[in-house]
Amino acid sequence: MSFIGLDLGTSSLKAILVDDGDRVLAEHAEPLTVQRPHDGWSEQDPQSWCDAARTALAALAARHDCGGLQGIGLAGHMHGATMVGADDRALRPCLLWNDTRAHEEAAAMDADPRFRAVTGNIVFPGFTAPKVEWVRRHEPAVFDATDRILLPKDFLRLFLTGEHVSEMSDAAGTAWLDTGARDWSDDLLAACDLTRDHMPRLVEGFAISGTLRADLARELGLPQVPVAGGAGDNAAAAIGAGVVQNGSAFLSLGTSGVLFAATDGYRPDPGTAVHTFCHALPGTWHQMGVILAATDALEWLSRLTGQSAAHLTADLGPLRAPGRTLFLPYLGGERTPHNDAAIRGQFLHLDHATDARAATRAVLEGVAHAFADCRDALAATGTTIHSALAMGGGSRSDHWLQVLATTLGFPLDVPAQGEFGAALGAARLGRMAATGAGPEIATPPAIARTVEPDAALGPAFAEAHARYRHAYDILRTL
Repeated sequence: MSFIGLDLGTSSLKAILVDDGDRVLAEHAEPLTVQRPHDGWSEQDPQSWCDAARTALAALAARHDCGGLQGIGLAGHMHGATMVGADDRALRPCLLWNDTRAHEEAAAMDADPRFRAVTGNIVFPGFTAPKVEWVRRHEPAVFDATDRILLPKDFLRLFLTGEHVSEMSDAAGTAWLDTGARDWSDDLLAACDLTRDHMPRLVEGFAISGTLRADLARELGLPQVPVAGGAGDNAAAAIGAGVVQNGSAFLSLGTSGVLFAATDGYRPDPGTAVHTFCHALPGTWHQMGVILAATDALEWLSRLTGQSAAHLTADLGPLRAPGRTLFLPYLGGERTPHNDAAIRGQFLHLDHATDARAATRAVLEGVAHAFADCRDALAATGTTIHSALAMGGGSRSDHWLQVLATTLGFPLDVPAQGEFGAALGAARLGRMAATGAGPEIATPPAIARTVEPDAALGPAFAEAHARYRHAYDILRTL
């Protein structure tokens, strides 16, 4: 038996073929591009997702015999507003998760107490609902022609199966879901001049959402197999990393940053700016602190200095107390805990001695301080993290992990070599849908090593975090 996981990321679509022991049999990634026509805008052509999926699936079939394929699962970046006409074609480019143009619409929705009460979340500018409202106000012809509103991975599902379906974890990031009841809110939809008919049908992440189209299966040389509901990218990564039990957690150092904790109950606290979403398994939820620039902040410094991120972080030496230089990583606004689309980053306390190495340390520390803000916000909801899996491309930097562990005050577990992210989580959900397997297959990965906080340097990092918070308090008054 084998299973395919498709992970639709912002910069690429990743496809993996795994057996029933999670061993990767084949994998392929197709690059994707983002368009930013104006400040704060971030868009992507939905057709490019379908083209990438066709290429990636064909590549898997060419590299390994897929005759034993049993199921497919989907994961994808959340919050994207994909407006689809009656012919199932996208009417405009998708407004992506990091598109902040709808900050005025988000503020107006968030001022309506029904949204926080029903969804359990602040209405952030990056969420789907305010972006659709922006389209209604600024592109009324597109809004009027809209037959369905789909999240990115669900538009990909439409291509694969012909079905309009979503699932709970992704839908929870739209600002239209009754997160506790795990269903669309007719009241919130009506507040946006929408009805349930504009929304996809909802299933749980492990449920069958449709079947691979016969014509596409023939074209690709694949069996016509069921496609699972899947999950939003972070919930799928949690399934892949085995973060499903109450209190288990991961820290993701990707383009953005996520501090994710699984919970066995629905415990919203919107005022903290913590995301409280459905998990991909029934009767479970999760909470997330989200920062918009993690490795993206390091890539920004790379462009600024003309040195690669790998070069900047290659020779930082042993961990030491933070210097006076501070970096606030709000390059495109911030979510947790500030909910501020307009705030921008800052370097502070620069002097003649500040070189590329010192700036790199400040950037790594600044991202760690932003994660510490997420830790504190999660703690305010009653969620305390005692340890976390370290995931994402930034976790390859041992120095950065040492900075993070010492700033956060809890150990970070580094998985052994192998696939354990969103693509594996999607494949596992595909396996559940096809075979009836249960949550027990969502096991955590083997741990290669644990990065412990440096107790001797803990007070110095705590003092630096206090200065960071003070700098933020000053910045928001400017």
